[in-house]
Amino acid sequence: MSEVQDAVHTYTPREFHRQAHDALGNPQIRGNFRRAMDGLMAKRRDVFSDWDLETLRELGANIRLRALAKLPDLLEQLEANCQANGIRVHWATDGDEACRIIREICESHDARAVIKGKSMVSEEMHLNAHLEEAGIEALESDLGEYLVQLNEQTPSHIIMPAIHLNTDEISEIMHTRTGTERTRDVDYMTAAARQQLRERFMAADVGVSGVNFAVAETGTLCLVENEGNGRMTTTVPPVHIAVTGIEKVVEQLRDVPPLYALLTRSATGQHVTTYFNMISGPRKADEHDGPREVHLVLVDNGRSSIYQDDELLDTLRCIRCGACMNHCPVYTRVGGHTYGTTYPGPIGSILMPHMLGLEETKDLPTASSLCGACGEVCPVKIPIPDLLVRLRKESVGEGRGNVPGAGVKRSAKEVAAWKGFEWLATHPAAWRRSTALAGKLHKLLPSSIGPWTDHRTAPKPAKASLHALVKHHRRGEGES
Repeated sequence: MSEVQDAVHTYTPREFHRQAHDALGNPQIRGNFRRAMDGLMAKRRDVFSDWDLETLRELGANIRLRALAKLPDLLEQLEANCQANGIRVHWATDGDEACRIIREICESHDARAVIKGKSMVSEEMHLNAHLEEAGIEALESDLGEYLVQLNEQTPSHIIMPAIHLNTDEISEIMHTRTGTERTRDVDYMTAAARQQLRERFMAADVGVSGVNFAVAETGTLCLVENEGNGRMTTTVPPVHIAVTGIEKVVEQLRDVPPLYALLTRSATGQHVTTYFNMISGPRKADEHDGPREVHLVLVDNGRSSIYQDDELLDTLRCIRCGACMNHCPVYTRVGGHTYGTTYPGPIGSILMPHMLGLEETKDLPTASSLCGACGEVCPVKIPIPDLLVRLRKESVGEGRGNVPGAGVKRSAKEVAAWKGFEWLATHPAAWRRSTALAGKLHKLLPSSIGPWTDHRTAPKPAKASLHALVKHHRRGEGES
């Protein structure tokens, strides 16, 4: 699906310019975003005032690059350690397959009510609609997500889904949909929503959450949140399903604190969030609470395609903080729905072309002034302006042709090489032999994996390995 909807409008990336024109002419949207973005930018600036920000950003970039360099191995290590902890691991090539896996888990428990914590990957998959088609109700428990769901909308921001709504609009939505009083009392509305949701937590058959960091070393799923809904979602229902993109893995537990420090401060200007959850398995025999089953769904959905390009793979460093949106002069004036995609703003403009194709999203890389603000504030130093320029070239046929729908066709030699990779990826025995041989050759080379001091000198990932790994598991050879 390549559009987002609300109760009144349908937005599509093909109509970005028209939608941007409409948003610029809407004083309510511009006022809501201007106030919100100014506040977020000020909070981020203040919270980093006593930090050596550039050193921390360099550390964050190196941690993410190290994880990407080892990603195929780390994914297998994550799977093994999660399984050892009692977590059942599933692999999905795309959003449809991920939805099917989650639906089948729900159906195996005769589930009719699902409570969801905040998860942009589930938005990317359109999971709610898929479950509803199967007769399974999916209710959002994050307050912002809950509000946009009540209003039949999609999130306008990856951190603050209802940022496009002001207090009066929220009051009217809650009054119309849930019967609360019309009021400007934020505490009253929050308490009312909390009461409504608490009842649903207790009645849910399955809880679904996202994952901020998946630690390969320990098989631990880390979840960052402020409201406590994530902790309720992952502990109250008898079954917990965590869903994440394959790039969210980090190598070691000690990699998490620097990324956490960057994430919270870059996203909302907080030193820490209210809750930091570390999930390492289902309820044990001597424990009195927690889910009886925990599942982890690893979703590719175009990520292994991004991984094949040594320049565009920088996109996968993203820790989903939203800072690039908060500082973008385009996003802050037109809002998230204008982009017509799950991920809006600068990060969406470099990510969505891989998921939907450049034919569908050709205007998104041009939705930037190239002022460089997004790259300057990115906590893991993604060179977003450079990637926007690269995608602009791809869209007019001047790039390498490595993006779906790009204007350049691959050469016969490249096509033959990719067919070779495709054959290897669908023959697990041959894949295992080839990776074993690659491992032996690697031992003959000087070690280059480590805590680099310069992220630009990081070793290049083993491109074919991830492609083969995902295909291998998609065929069911390695799925638990």
